[in-house]
Amino acid sequence: MAAVAAITQWRAGVQETRAETRFPPEGDLLTVDGVTVHAVVMGSGPDLVLIHGASGNSRDMTFSLAPRLAERYRVIMFDRPGLGYTERLNSTGASLNQQATLLARAAGQLGADKPIVMGHSYGGAVALAWAIAHPENIAALVAVSAPSNPWTTPLDPLYRVTSSWWGKLFVVPLLTAFVSEDRIEEAIESVFPPQTPPKGYEDHIGALLTLRRVSMRANADQRANLLDEIERQLPDYANITAPTEIVHGTADTTVGLSIHSEKLVHQIDGAVLTRLDGIGHMPHHAAEDDVVAAIDRAAARAGLR
Repeated sequence: MAAVAAITQWRAGVQETRAETRFPPEGDLLTVDGVTVHAVVMGSGPDLVLIHGASGNSRDMTFSLAPRLAERYRVIMFDRPGLGYTERLNSTGASLNQQATLLARAAGQLGADKPIVMGHSYGGAVALAWAIAHPENIAALVAVSAPSNPWTTPLDPLYRVTSSWWGKLFVVPLLTAFVSEDRIEEAIESVFPPQTPPKGYEDHIGALLTLRRVSMRANADQRANLLDEIERQLPDYANITAPTEIVHGTADTTVGLSIHSEKLVHQIDGAVLTRLDGIGHMPHHAAEDDVVAAIDRAAARAGLR
């Protein structure tokens, strides 16, 4: 058993080195309140922060959306805590509020004191927390496929295991060490139905970074804690004052439209919901034009265009 454990840890380390060699940081490493934060900045114009979802990193945004937006915005992307190259904040999973506070301060350090903030999926929940906790530091809010209201389905078995103490200790190193490239490809494709990943996406996203032990543990804790955190911030949506655009696909089976965005639009004063017919969980790739249009509308409502 000791030999198996040693081999697993060794192979996990090899895989992590491989991931970081293949997918190095695309931007700069900042120090924010003593925490290392990876930030990618491109373009010029009004400040716009893009926040990625669970199991991802800033490469999800740099694939296509950010370069397009950089033609008329100063686009800033961060890796969320524990993912990509941003340091983990704690051993229990950084809360939505903690993540929002860290990223707001990182944006301020880059001179973006009041940016437009767009978040996808879990990143949309972080964007909501930003608008709640730091209203003076957000010009407009764009929530894309964002979890925002309580749900009743149980936590995915993978996250139940990998967020447990024994799963972190034994299962996570095994996954880091031995998950195959084919399984990674299947996991990426499973997020897109009824659409498929755009050509080149799987080679760009750097999914191997999420399989590192620190990232798997951080991601699992964040997902395991999400429902409780959504329930706690729910009463504060009525206090959001930033112009808000909500975008959601009608075919999203990961974050259901009726459970989340169709309620959220009535919980934030003046919010506008764009329903994307037949689009799944990844509108910023499958319906990029619509997401760009929502960002432009948010910017105009904030007086930035």
